[in-house]
Amino acid sequence: MDGNFYIVSTPIGNLSDITLRALEILKNVDYIACEDTRVSRILLDKYSISSKLFDCHKFNEKERSEKIISLLNEGKNIALISDAGTPLISDPGSVLINELYKNNVKITAIPGACALIDFLSLIPRDSEEFSFIGFIGRTFKSQAEIINKYKYSNLVFYESPNRLKDTLNNILEISGENTKIAVGRELTKVFEEIKIGKISEIIDYYNHNPIKGELVVMIFAANGNSTEDDVLKEKIQILKNEGYSPKDISKIISKLYGENKNKIYKLSLN
Repeated sequence: MDGNFYIVSTPIGNLSDITLRALEILKNVDYIACEDTRVSRILLDKYSISSKLFDCHKFNEKERSEKIISLLNEGKNIALISDAGTPLISDPGSVLINELYKNNVKITAIPGACALIDFLSLIPRDSEEFSFIGFIGRTFKSQAEIINKYKYSNLVFYESPNRLKDTLNNILEISGENTKIAVGRELTKVFEEIKIGKISEIIDYYNHNPIKGELVVMIFAANGNSTEDDVLKEKIQILKNEGYSPKDISKIISKLYGENKNKIYKLSLN
């Protein structure tokens, strides 16, 4: 395998946010694999990059993996980019990368813009710890499970503009009115906006202001540290939500985690 493969980060909004190394790679590779050729063409045209372009998205990754491996075997150099930001961070590419590793392809990452990191650098936090889950689930049940699971960590996720209000209202119901959150919108763009406050304040703000552009949200960690019983209660609640009885829950958790069966049973009754 003589060809080189590069994962190249591209701007998340402002087209000037691209590194000299990324431009050099994109100009010199034989092919660039991207999510949407129309979106990527805007960036390539701005920097007079003429490398050949072809699509590689979640619906054709397997097929494109075979093409890319064949081209690499021919000695061609290839770069992978997403529509914006760092590939594989809540973007397609995992199927392709798995195939490349199976074929012993050397992969080089060219770092750059990432909405997650840009957002976190703008948010004052008491702890460096955070949990990133990509896009949060759409249903109340799935959101409740995730939010309760990570309640003692700063929980960060992506959300779409048309679902933000529903998600904010779900957070209010799940975590309570004193929950503190942060929302980042249109990061690196002209109308970049960061809102930080209690969940009720953020809901009120977006009830009176338009929601446009890509969004990153953080639910601040709950005050205090989780106790052993807190962790057990969260596991119990997840199983309760799935319809398991206290008796079944005590058996499952005892077997999986070695916990006292009677203790779990009593907690399940509450």
